[in-house]
Amino acid sequence: MEEDEMGTAESLPLLLIHLGEVKASRVFSSNEKECIFMSEPNVNAIKTPARSRTDVKTLTSLAMLTAIAYVVMLLSKMLPQVSGFLQLDLKDTVICIGAFLFGPLSAAVISIVVAVVEMFTVSDTGPIGCIMNVLATVSFCCTASFVYKKFHTRKGAVIGLALGTVCLTVVMLLWNYLITPIYMGMDREEIVVPMLIPVFLPFNLVKGGLNMALILLLYKPVVTALRKARLGPEAHAPVEGKGKLSAGFLLFSLALLATFVVLALVLMGIL
Repeated sequence: MEEDEMGTAESLPLLLIHLGEVKASRVFSSNEKECIFMSEPNVNAIKTPARSRTDVKTLTSLAMLTAIAYVVMLLSKMLPQVSGFLQLDLKDTVICIGAFLFGPLSAAVISIVVAVVEMFTVSDTGPIGCIMNVLATVSFCCTASFVYKKFHTRKGAVIGLALGTVCLTVVMLLWNYLITPIYMGMDREEIVVPMLIPVFLPFNLVKGGLNMALILLLYKPVVTALRKARLGPEAHAPVEGKGKLSAGFLLFSLALLATFVVLALVLMGIL
């Protein structure tokens, strides 16, 4: 009995110590869960202002590009028309730069906004002309920016813009065949079809080529200016941050621009 009482007396402190450790571990676990639970709102509170600032910067950049695209559209109307009703429009240069920065969806949004404002201000082609403007810009800019998003290099930009020019030409040949007789009052078989190859085909190729050459020349300076103003997405910094345009790429872009300028002057009857 005496030995049992001694054993019980010795085991009692050990039991109390063990219970104290269990209680302490439960308190620590409870506190730890509370800290983890309480930390979530703080993380979100930190991220939310940064995200809202990014959204504001993006909207500011898109609004600025939309305004510039509208001004360029107005200046393009000073150029002579081709075949009396086709207008070379360089606003796709601005819109495509925005698409390279912010994605294909931004090109669609800017093109719709600019086309609608143009319809209510300076255009005389009405809703059909607005739809044709949107189709032309979206087919060029969205195609180019989609390819550039997949292959984020100068080679990817050249390939994307070339495919955008091809897509623009094909889409506009189809829609000129379908729509031009409606809003121009022309006979499709007698007037529009004979114009597809000698007029609409070279016009859209030259239009796409001009915008392509201007984008290759202007994209780097525009992105640099936007980044300095903290309006451009920082995600482009590592890819595009390889210095100035190389001499070979600059000469290629200038030669491309000169070629399409000459072709445009030929189409407009100046040369």
